Amino acid sequence: MALWKRKKQAEVPAVNMSPEIANSGAPDVDEPSGSVAFLAAGSSADRRRVEALLDSIARVSSSPNLDNLLDHVVDSAIETTRAERGILVLREGDGAEPKVRVARGGGIALEHVRYSTSVVGKVMESGQPMRSTVRAGEAPADLGASLVDLKLRAVMCVPVEMGGLAEQSGERGVLYLDSRAATREFTDADLGLFHALAQHIAIALQNRKLAMQAVDRARMQRSLEIAEEIQQGLMPDSSPDVEGFVAHGWFRAAEHAAGDFFDFVPTQSGSLAAVVGDVSGHGIGPALITATAQAGLRAYLRLNNDPAEVLSLLNQDLSERMEVGMFLTLALAIVERDGNVQVVNAGHPAPLVWRHETKSIDCLEAHELAIGLSAGHTYSVTSSLVLEPRDLLLVYSDGLVEARHPVRPDRLFGEEGLRAVLSDVGYRGGSAEELVSELSRNVLEFCEGSREDDMTLVAIGLPA
Repeated sequence: MALWKRKKQAEVPAVNMSPEIANSGAPDVDEPSGSVAFLAAGSSADRRRVEALLDSIARVSSSPNLDNLLDHVVDSAIETTRAERGILVLREGDGAEPKVRVARGGGIALEHVRYSTSVVGKVMESGQPMRSTVRAGEAPADLGASLVDLKLRAVMCVPVEMGGLAEQSGERGVLYLDSRAATREFTDADLGLFHALAQHIAIALQNRKLAMQAVDRARMQRSLEIAEEIQQGLMPDSSPDVEGFVAHGWFRAAEHAAGDFFDFVPTQSGSLAAVVGDVSGHGIGPALITATAQAGLRAYLRLNNDPAEVLSLLNQDLSERMEVGMFLTLALAIVERDGNVQVVNAGHPAPLVWRHETKSIDCLEAHELAIGLSAGHTYSVTSSLVLEPRDLLLVYSDGLVEARHPVRPDRLFGEEGLRAVLSDVGYRGGSAEELVSELSRNVLEFCEGSREDDMTLVAIGLPA
């Protein structure tokens, strides 16, 4: 019976050993793929090796506890090869110090173990297995003095082949056995079994890493879902119940956590503050800034209905919290009951106004710095206008104009798409709610539901 086929000795890479090695001839050393005939004609030792290997295979497939599994495999290697100690050494990446993961002897854990660091280092770097038997007081010059210092007579070490991304990042591992018994020397069969056990340790470590990655992904997914739920909870009702105004908003996130937001805030003077904001980037970081900005705006607007002063305060606050390179574009409009509107545009896309009387569109192009770019900047009103009944003020984020056609990626919805829908609804005398409904439907149909960026709309009018 033979599980592995023996390679020709000429195919095996040599290990530099001194002549004093107490084997009759050069020691047999095998490649990491493990091609050694460790089973012969059914001896009791062979049966023990088979049982140890099959048991390790079964445990790798079924054991939920990695620590217990590693202890068992190392104990099995010690018992089957009749070594004194077994040690699993792992290095987490390039430049990291190798650390003892498991140290066993006599069926118990060992503490503060010393071992041949030269052997471990050589196998870890070369990826080649090694076994050596040393005469008392002598050691191969290229394997250091630790063999003599520790009075070791037999040493065997094989790589734990991590594979894949782990190996590319410099993760390495070795399984090491040694013995001080004068009569003990490790054989080809011991090395073959030992190498096979090491590969099952590699499988167990890889399985554990994959399981942890799956748990991390699930945890991150749930965190994003919670962030999305919280953010959705912070968004206002699509149509605020504020007498004297007709307003409607709409929002779609590109990812779970968005950098866009909109809000409607009634002020103490009876006006309505409407805001659309867009934090640079995507994910949890921008989402946290949007929540902070939204909370700050609500607090400031309840005490102050001057949009320029409110944005100056918000800028001072957020500039201290935002990372370098992050910023917030924002358009804030204060709409009075008589139709007077003041707008402060902080680096945001230019709002559009449908004029019912002239059947034309005004573009409010004036703007200031985005929030967070200059902590000491003082903002001023960028546009003042008067809304008449059936006029519509449209504020939006750049995710709409940059919405891309899935079949023709060179085509964007663009400002032309916005103007076309705004004109169509305006000619019909449509409301703010109709404008938002038509515009959101058109842009989603254009990009067929795919979104590269968050999309936000706010439309405001006066009762007819």
